[in-house]
Order: sequence, then C-alpha cells, then structure tokens
Amino acid sequence: MTARFTSKVALVTGGGSGIGQAVARAFAREGAAVVVAGRTPGSLDATVTLIEDEGGRASAVTADVTHSADLARMVDETTSRYGGLDIAVNSAGILAAVGPLGDVDEEQWHHLVAVNVTGTLLSMKHEIAHMRAHGGGVIVNIASNLGAHARLEGLGAYVATKAAVSALTRNAALDHIREGIRINSVSPGPMDTAMSLRPGENPADRAERMAAQLPIGRVGTLDEIAAAVLYLASPDAGFAVGTDLVFDGGAAA
Repeated sequence: MTARFTSKVALVTGGGSGIGQAVARAFAREGAAVVVAGRTPGSLDATVTLIEDEGGRASAVTADVTHSADLARMVDETTSRYGGLDIAVNSAGILAAVGPLGDVDEEQWHHLVAVNVTGTLLSMKHEIAHMRAHGGGVIVNIASNLGAHARLEGLGAYVATKAAVSALTRNAALDHIREGIRINSVSPGPMDTAMSLRPGENPADRAERMAAQLPIGRVGTLDEIAAAVLYLASPDAGFAVGTDLVFDGGAAA
C-alpha cells in the first residue's frame, strides 16, 4: 500500500468490472476509501471483496447512470459514508448499435446515448454539485480513442458517443476549473477486457489480431489504464485541465 491518496474519497461508476474495477482497486491500494457504483449488486460486491482482501476500504452503491435520482443518491451515500467526495471516475459505458450507420437499431442507439453520453453528463452534474460546495475536487471520465481521435467501420454510433464524452469533458473543465474542480478524460484503445473481444474470439485470437493491428503489438493491461487514471487524479497532474489522454498503443497516432 502507498499513501498517494490517503484520506481521499474516490467514487468509481462502472466499478463492477473491467476498467472501473481496476481503477477502484488501484485507488484503494494507494490509500483512498472507494465507493463503486453500478447496476449489478453482485459484481459491485465482488469488487468490494477484492479491495477488502487487499487491505483496502470500499463499499458499493447500486445506481443506474441513466437516472438522475440514482446519481444524486450515489453522491449522497458516498459523502455520508466517508465524509466527502474528492475524486470521481466516470467509467460506466456500453458498446451497442454496432453496424453501418444506415442500419442502426434506433432503440439501441437511444440506450447507447443514454448510458455513454447522458450518463456521463448526469454523473458529472451531481459530482460537481458536491465538489463546488466543498472546496473542489477531481473528475476523470473514460472516453475512447474511437471518437475524437479515430474511427472504425461499423462502430459509428459508439464513436459518436465517445467523441461526445471527450467534448463534454473539455467544456466541463473550462466551466468549473475556477471553482477548484479539475476535469480530464482518458481515451483508451483496446484493453484486456471483454469489450475488446470480437464475437467468437478468445484472448489468444485477440492477441494474434493485435500483434498485426496495433503499433505496440498488444492490448493494454488493466494495471496500465488504472495507472493513467490515477495520474490524472493525482497532484502530479495538477496543471492538466481539459486533457484527453489518448492511451491506445499508438492506434490513433
């Protein structure tokens, strides 16, 4: 355990799996009290157990990022349990509406926008409301290299939502830095998560594909993306405002 975030309270949406879970565990290892939020209690409880087994402090809040009332309650429960909210990482996101834009399923499109765009906006809205009343804080949003930085055939709907996350992040950073709230985003490329697997593909197949596709020749590890998020949340990144850190092994270079 290190002490970089001792006495800090970190909230992570999408904390039940993937990048969100890795980020939550990393904050706890460095001394923060962590709240993980998401829609599935079982996966959130599993994250809490992993953190507690490593000697950290954590608890879970069940919340749907498409519901503003859930997010208000999420922030309230975080602050009531641990006395404040210093850092928020908005990691909740989905991949949906896959295929050519001319054939996009409209119901999937609306759900994709609700989670990835509206969910990020509403999460920030309630996090900012607490932070501006309590001396500031730090927010890191998880965008994607597919969006503001790169495009991929068949993923136009997803690309649009993640480009929106990048834009929301930058504008929110301008809106709130003078209130002591520092906001940035990370735009990961293919990471070691289920989302980077194509239908029917296993990790060995993916590794072969990435060796040919990515300049670095591999997917990113969860420890690597967690380290990037923690850097932006730390005082070491104190001059980073509205940064969108592309973290993709050279895919969008």
